[in-house]
Amino acid sequence: MEIILKQDIQGLGYKNDIVKVKSGYGRNYLIPNGSAIIANESNKRMIEENIRQAAHKAEKLIQDAKALAERIGELTIEIGTKAGESGKIFGAITVNQIADMLKSKGFDIDRKKVIMKDAPKQIGSYTVTLDLHKEVKHEIAVNVVAE
Repeated sequence: MEIILKQDIQGLGYKNDIVKVKSGYGRNYLIPNGSAIIANESNKRMIEENIRQAAHKAEKLIQDAKALAERIGELTIEIGTKAGESGKIFGAITVNQIADMLKSKGFDIDRKKVIMKDAPKQIGSYTVTLDLHKEVKHEIAVNVVAE
């Protein structure tokens, strides 16, 4: 089943993308929640017209995301947590903690835009990706240290 996304859905696509999903997922979850519409010809034409009208706004969003990535630069975040003698931390570092640290540094980035492959569970350095725009991704370093 082909659908048109009305909002960004992590792991599936971005707003106005036409994607194929299983029929049950589309009919029973995405469409009733207002996250997508069926990709018929009239809806495709409507989305193309909306994209054409919003092209100049989209360019500004890309420029803003690139400017934010430049401001962030080679930022390294240090998160202190309780850890055992072997270096294993109690619990794990979450995207909420990273988003809060970014906010304390003056960068207002939503926690949904912070992407980690695995939650850090040891003391050490990790790389975290910030999804600032569908065309702008930025990586930062996160150092997990014992308190």
